[in-house]
Amino acid sequence: MSGDSWAVAVDFQEATTPSVQFDFSKKVDRVRGTRNIRGDINGNIVPENKENGGVRKDGDKVDLAEQSLLNKLIRRSLVRNRNQVEVLQRDPTSPLYSVKTFEELRLKPELLKGVYTMGFNRPSRIQESALPMMLAQPPQNLIAQSQSGTGKTAAFSLAMLSHVNPTNKWTQCLCIAPTYELSLQIGQVIEQMGKFYPDVRLAYGIRGNKMVRGVKLQEQIVIGTPGTILDWCTKYRLIDPKKISMFVLDEADVMIATQGHRDQSIRIHRQLTKNCQMLLFSATFEDSVWKFAEQVVPEPNIIRLKREEETLDTIKQFYVVCREKEDKFTALCNLYGSLTIAQAMIFCRTRKMAAWLAENLTREGHQVALLSGEMTVEQRAAVIERFRTGKEKVLVTTNVCSRGIDVEQVSLVVNFDLPVDLDGNADNETYLHRIGRTGRFGRRGFAVNMVDSEHSMDIIKQVEMHFNRKITKLDTTNLEEIEALIS
Repeated sequence: MSGDSWAVAVDFQEATTPSVQFDFSKKVDRVRGTRNIRGDINGNIVPENKENGGVRKDGDKVDLAEQSLLNKLIRRSLVRNRNQVEVLQRDPTSPLYSVKTFEELRLKPELLKGVYTMGFNRPSRIQESALPMMLAQPPQNLIAQSQSGTGKTAAFSLAMLSHVNPTNKWTQCLCIAPTYELSLQIGQVIEQMGKFYPDVRLAYGIRGNKMVRGVKLQEQIVIGTPGTILDWCTKYRLIDPKKISMFVLDEADVMIATQGHRDQSIRIHRQLTKNCQMLLFSATFEDSVWKFAEQVVPEPNIIRLKREEETLDTIKQFYVVCREKEDKFTALCNLYGSLTIAQAMIFCRTRKMAAWLAENLTREGHQVALLSGEMTVEQRAAVIERFRTGKEKVLVTTNVCSRGIDVEQVSLVVNFDLPVDLDGNADNETYLHRIGRTGRFGRRGFAVNMVDSEHSMDIIKQVEMHFNRKITKLDTTNLEEIEALIS
C-alpha cells in the first residue's frame, strides 16, 4: 500500500456496509417517528427532531451532522493529503513521540491482527502523532482537529480497544457522537478492528435500545448520543461514571450546534473523575468550539491540521445575463455546445427548480443526476457515488452538495441561482464552497453565474468585493468570445 494507505483503508471501512445491516449484541428498535421538516432559503430540507437538535435559527446552513455522515459514506480514499500536522504539547519539555509503524505502539497481538486484517499497514499522518498521546501512560488528554479522511475514527477506536481491561465486566470507555447514525459508524469500526478481541464487548447508547433499569452494563465500551448516555448514567444507572477511565467526544463542532447536546455532554463530563482521560475531536475550531473544548478537556495536548484553504486562483469566474429560467437554460446549453466539459455541477436554490432543470437537461440528451435535501443521507451518497464514477456527467443539486465532495473530473460549476443569506445578501462562504468543487488538484476550472435581475447583479458585485476577484461577463451566444475568454 502507499504511504496514506492506512487513512485510505480507514475511510473505506467507515464508508462500506450500511448501518442497517449492522449486527447488534442487543436488539435495537429501528422504528422512527414522523420527521418534521422545513426548507431553508437555498432549497435544503433540514430535519427538526430532538435527536438531531432541530434547526438553527439562521436556517441557511446544511445540517452539520448529516453533512458529516455524508462525508463518511462517500469518502473511499484520501484526496492528496497535503495537510501539515501542528502539535502543541501540554508539557513542552517532554520529548515529542511519533510512530511510523503499528509495531512501535506495542499493541496487543489481537488488536494488531485486527488492524492488519482490515488492510492497514501504517499510520496516517495525524495518527503518527496522535496515537502515542492516546496510548501514553500516564494518560494524556487530547484535543484534535480532524476532518473526514484523516483516520480519526480508527485512531480513537484503537485507543479505546487498547485501553480497556477485558477482565473487568463494567463500562470503562464512553464515546459520544451527535447522532444515531454517526454512533453506528463508529461502532462499525470498533467491531471490525476488535474482531479478534472477543473479550471486549460493545454497547450502543442510542434511541430504541431498551435497557433494564438498575442492571449495570457489562460491555467495556459504550458508544451513543449524549441524551441516551446521560440517561444511562443518571436515570437508569446502567453505567457508573466514576469507573469511566476514557471519555471520547467526537464531532464537537456538530455537537455544540445541536440543541441540547452541548449541555448534556457537559453534564456527563461533570460526573467523571479527574483522572479520566479526555479525547475531543472537531473538524473546525471556532471560538465557541474552543470554549467548549477547554471546559471539557483540562491540560490538553493539541493537534491541529494546517489545511490548505480553498483557493480561487485556479478558477476562472464568469457571469451571464439572463431574464428568466428559460434564458438560463439556453445559456447553459450554449456553454455545452462551446466547451469540452468532463463533468459539471449545477446549483439551484429550490428543489422545484433543480427538478425542472434536471428534466430539461435529460431531454437534451445529458446524463443527469439529481440531488436534494429530501433524500436520505444514504440516497445522497449513492447519487454522489454514481457521479463520482462517471455514470452521470451532470449533477444538479441544491446546497446539500456544496462542500466536502472531491470529484477530479469536475471542470465546470454553474450557479443557476446565486447563493444568498436570509437577508438577501451574498452568502460568500457557500459561494466559495460551491465553486471550489472545480479547479481542484491544481487543475483549471470554470465557474459560471447566472444573473437574472438587478439584485443578482448586486450579489455578483458583493462576491467580487469580498474575494477581491473580477467576475467577467460572458456572452454565451458568441462562440469566439467564449473561446477567447476560456482559453
